[in-house]
Amino acid sequence: MFLKRRKSIENASVVDLSQRLQDSESRENAYGSIIRTLLVLVKDFAMDIAEIKTERFRQTVDDFGETFLAQKTPKRLLSIFEKQKPVITAFITDQKRYLDEREAELRNIIDLLTRAMVSVDSENAAYHRKILQQGEKMEQITRLDDIRKIKSALEREVATLRDTVRSKQAGEQARIENLAGQVKTLRQELSLAKEENLRDGLTGIYNRRAFDDYLQGLIERNLLQRQEFALLILDIDDFKKVNDTYGHPVGDRVILALANTCSQMVRSDDFLARYGGEEFVIILPGASRRNAAKKGKQICKTIHKTRYTLDPHDDSREPLSLTVSIGVTAFTRNDTADSVLERADRALYKAKRSGKNCVITA
Repeated sequence: MFLKRRKSIENASVVDLSQRLQDSESRENAYGSIIRTLLVLVKDFAMDIAEIKTERFRQTVDDFGETFLAQKTPKRLLSIFEKQKPVITAFITDQKRYLDEREAELRNIIDLLTRAMVSVDSENAAYHRKILQQGEKMEQITRLDDIRKIKSALEREVATLRDTVRSKQAGEQARIENLAGQVKTLRQELSLAKEENLRDGLTGIYNRRAFDDYLQGLIERNLLQRQEFALLILDIDDFKKVNDTYGHPVGDRVILALANTCSQMVRSDDFLARYGGEEFVIILPGASRRNAAKKGKQICKTIHKTRYTLDPHDDSREPLSLTVSIGVTAFTRNDTADSVLERADRALYKAKRSGKNCVITA
C-alpha cells in the first residue's frame, strides 16, 4: 500500500515536472518572438540617415539579436545585453542630436523665408504704389477739357499700366518655373541614384544588395503580420565551361539572356535579382512551396528549350543551349534571412548532385 502511494506521488511529480518543462519552453519561445519583434521595432525607429550610420546600427541590431537569442544562460544574456546597451543608447543620442540640428536649420530656413516674404511684400508695396500713381494720373486726365487729349492720355496710361502688370507676372512666373525645375531635377537625380545603386550593371535587374534588403524586409514584416512567400535560387549549369569555351563576352550575353527570360516569366509583384556570378534569386510573395516548385519547373523547361545565338552575323555557328538547376523553399515560422537562404542553397546543391537541369524543394 505504501509502495503504491509512493509510486503515485512519484508519477505525479514526473507529470508536474514535465508540465513545468513544457511551460518553460513555451515561455522561452514567446520571449524569443517578443525580443525579435522589439528588435524590428528598434530598427524601424532608426531613421534612414547616412550621417549617423543607420545601416551600420541596423546591422549591429541584427547581429545582437542573433547572438542574444543563441544564448541559454541568464549570466551570458545579461553580459551581452550590457555590452550592447551603450551602442543603442549612443545611436539614440546621435539621432536626437541630428534631429535637433536639423530643427535649428529648419528654423533658419523659416527665418529666411520670412525675410523673403518681407522682401516680396516690399516689392508688392512698390507695385501697388505704382498702380496708385497710375490711378492718380488717370484722375488728373479726367480733368482735361479736350476729349481728344483725354483719350490720348488714357491710352498711354493704360498701356503703361498693362506693361507694369505683365512685367510683374512674367517675373513671378519665371521664378516659379525656375524653382519648379530645380526641384524636379533634384528629385530625378535622387531617384536615379537610388535606383542605380540597387541595379545590376550587366542585366539591369536588381542586385545582391537590393535582394538582401527586400528579403530582410519580408522577414521583419512577418514578425508583425503573417505573409507567406517562396524563394528560388537558380544557377546556370556548367557555366565555367561556357566562359572557357566561348570567352567572357559570350558568358555575359548568356547571363543577360537568362535574366531577360526570367523577367518575362515572373509576375509584376515578384522579385528577381542577380545574386552573384551565374546565380539568380526569385522571391514569390504569397506563393507556397508547391506553387514555387511549379514555377521553377516552368523556368527550367523554358531555358532548356531555348537556343542562344553565339554570333548573329554568323549562321554557321551552332546555337548554344543551357540548363539551370533550381533550389526552392518557402518561409516558415521563426525563419531568418540566413535560414531561408541556407535551406534554398541546400536544395540547389542537391539539384546539382541529382544530375542538374532540375528543381529540388527543401
